[in-house]
Amino acid sequence: MAKSDSVLLSGGQVATLEPDRWNAARIELVVDGTPQSSVNLSDPSDLAFEYVERIGHVIDLIGEPRAPLTAVHFGAGALTIPRYVEWTRPGSRQQVVELEPELVDLVRERLPLPRGASIRVRYGDAREVAEKLPGGLQGAADLVVVDVFAGATIPAPVTTVEFYRLAAGLLNDRGVLAVNVADGAGLPFARGQMATIAAVLPHVAVVAEAQVMKGRRFGNLVIVGTRDEGMLDWLPRLVAAGPHPAQAVSGDELRKVVRNASVVTDATASPSPDPGRGIFSL
Repeated sequence: MAKSDSVLLSGGQVATLEPDRWNAARIELVVDGTPQSSVNLSDPSDLAFEYVERIGHVIDLIGEPRAPLTAVHFGAGALTIPRYVEWTRPGSRQQVVELEPELVDLVRERLPLPRGASIRVRYGDAREVAEKLPGGLQGAADLVVVDVFAGATIPAPVTTVEFYRLAAGLLNDRGVLAVNVADGAGLPFARGQMATIAAVLPHVAVVAEAQVMKGRRFGNLVIVGTRDEGMLDWLPRLVAAGPHPAQAVSGDELRKVVRNASVVTDATASPSPDPGRGIFSL
């Protein structure tokens, strides 16, 4: 890619596709200075971002290796995770929900999807589209990924128990919900998200870099929820898979992390904290 390509999003942010400074095979999606996604067209298993790698490891453990999945993704980014699913699970059936058509058009033009991939994009607000998804998807998904950001923050409507009930309703009995959450010191926002997802699904675990899990620095945590108790057997493998250093908590350990955090509702929700531009500066 000889130069950066950009579009203006509906909220006034500028989304740009930029060559990765450290790896010539990768292209980064950056929204108002916040890196959002990375794509390596020659190797879609090269996920680059720490939290995306963790979600990739979760995907690897669903069902039988290489078996196609039915997946729903809230938030498109550069379609990194749908590409990974298609690469590692050929023939998967995927739905992507994204607010910004211009963003998807830019990504599809500059970073084409694999030929023959069954990846359908539905445009609109994630919460509103979740309420209108077809009946055939209800209870059918092996995987639901929630990775919705407006710039550097997560919008309030996709952080509530009402939204997570809609997302969980898409899962089959062994399906997995994977949510990307970003937070800083003390994890007040992330702990609320853990409590909220645990109010919807009976088995919940969180995977993150160790210092982020302890609330000592700003970063991403992946919250995983399911109705399948066997998912908890994955945790040693998720930690071992990295990126390192990694930590996973569930059960009593998770309850200690959540402490007295309240379940988030439509009436109480607020966006995630803004990390500030300095967090992404070298």
